[in-house]
Amino acid sequence: MTRLSNDPARFTEDAMAGFCDLYPQYVRAVDGGVVRSAPGPRGKVAVVIGGGSGHYPAFCGVVGPGFCDGAVVGNIFTSPSAQLAYNVAKAADRGGGVLFGFGNYAGDNMNFGVAQERLRAGGIDCRTVVVTDDVASAPAGEEEKRRGIAGDFAVFKLASAAAEEARSLAEVERVARAANDRTRTLGIAFDGCTLPGQDHKLFTVPAGKMGLGLGIHGEPGVSDVDTASASEVADTLVDGVLAEAPDGAGGRVGVILNGLGATKYEELFVVWARVAERLRAAGLEIVEPEVGELVTSLDMAGVSLTLVWLDRELERYWCAPADTPAYRKGPRPTTAVAPQHVEDGVADSAVQYPQATPESVACASTVVEVLTAVQRAIGEAEDELGRIDAVAADGDHGRGMVKGSTAAVEAAAAACAAGAGARSVLAEAGDAWAARAGGTSGVLWGTGLRAFAECLGDDRTPSRSDIAAGVAAFAEAIQRTGKAEVGDKTMIDAIVPFARSFAAEGSWRRAAAAARQAAEDTASLTPRVGRARPLAERSIGTPDAGAISFALVAETTARAVEASDE
Repeated sequence: MTRLSNDPARFTEDAMAGFCDLYPQYVRAVDGGVVRSAPGPRGKVAVVIGGGSGHYPAFCGVVGPGFCDGAVVGNIFTSPSAQLAYNVAKAADRGGGVLFGFGNYAGDNMNFGVAQERLRAGGIDCRTVVVTDDVASAPAGEEEKRRGIAGDFAVFKLASAAAEEARSLAEVERVARAANDRTRTLGIAFDGCTLPGQDHKLFTVPAGKMGLGLGIHGEPGVSDVDTASASEVADTLVDGVLAEAPDGAGGRVGVILNGLGATKYEELFVVWARVAERLRAAGLEIVEPEVGELVTSLDMAGVSLTLVWLDRELERYWCAPADTPAYRKGPRPTTAVAPQHVEDGVADSAVQYPQATPESVACASTVVEVLTAVQRAIGEAEDELGRIDAVAADGDHGRGMVKGSTAAVEAAAAACAAGAGARSVLAEAGDAWAARAGGTSGVLWGTGLRAFAECLGDDRTPSRSDIAAGVAAFAEAIQRTGKAEVGDKTMIDAIVPFARSFAAEGSWRRAAAAARQAAEDTASLTPRVGRARPLAERSIGTPDAGAISFALVAETTARAVEASDE
């Protein structure tokens, strides 16, 4: 279990406070994560990596000379928001552009993608490389659908070494893509992990079985296989990875045998002996292998094998020195700049909202009341939403919805207290939800609420046509951003029927009923997108957590609106 926490909802923040206090010679905190306390020279490409926390030493543990320039830190197993990614990249930028690196998950793609657009709009060139090393999560020929797991470490290490040589952003991006194309990983889980504050694991492995094809966000394996000896586990991993060797692969490989958090080093050493024997028997020359915990999943018991097929250039970067809090290799890389304190942003100033009419201010107060009711309902359903999500994903949906709705209420209440109108209050709520919840649901809810807000005004009481336009804009924005369709087993399956019903009848209650029925009906669907896709069969019989949470929000909103009209 993950036993030591104070407030489980603040586990990530508390852990980061301790981490930054321990390693001031390497990192300094910024809003959203950490950057090097000793920045690289002016003109250097900044390699900024990130994702959800719970994977230490990935990702903040490898910020330092020879490795990354910054790490964006989300909640446990949850993508950081676009705002946090933007903050860290801005702080890490040295004038040579930014390379974002992260694993291939829907929330990370959305949030880092939005951050990249903002950076480019502000004059900072930004590129993105998404890691897709997990051979179990999609078949050959569909590599773009694969997850990023322990191969993250290899791709980030090689790209960072190229940046340390003062290569251009285009060259660093090329190296990262080449590294990803030559990296393959397969893992096996023996037992699941436990989120802070909970007393049950996100998944369990049946007695006498192992989960083949684990994920690093608390997902079980894609299939169960019989328990085996260390040598048999090694054979399974080697055979699985070698079967996916890239075209034109050479005979020299970087190797990572990775523990997921609860597998002892001695156990890894036992497995390594057989892995090394098998790789050499296959005619491969092992180059500076790594055995240990590099990309974990809280307290998951499991092991993964990563191979990086090296050419001359990639081997130089694989062997290059690095000096970070959690990973050191070779002599300490030199840095041209002494540690320095950099102020983050500018002093806070009061937000100036458009002049609002009394009618719009009164409506804004109703918006806050509705959001407060939603927050309360989500809080009561947090555990159940997490349970549903854990069937085929990472179990963080309930906690993410709580963080998002709480941030939305706080922001909306502050704007309302400052005299803002309905549009401004709802827009602030959406932006806060996206910034603080992170993950897929965070960016979708934030985008949707912002789109709804744009259909209102600060100068009038919203009309029925304004509300109808807002509902339609909410649904369209979420579908456009999430790139999902009805039938994909996502929140879209509940949102589209809701929006159609509202457009036809203008009734919150009837639209909420349509959303609830559609959400329950997702139990029979197989997920075609998102984190649950690799475990699609396991999800049959369980509704989609995002659809269920949307139905809950719709029902709560209907009751709150009716109460306000009495």
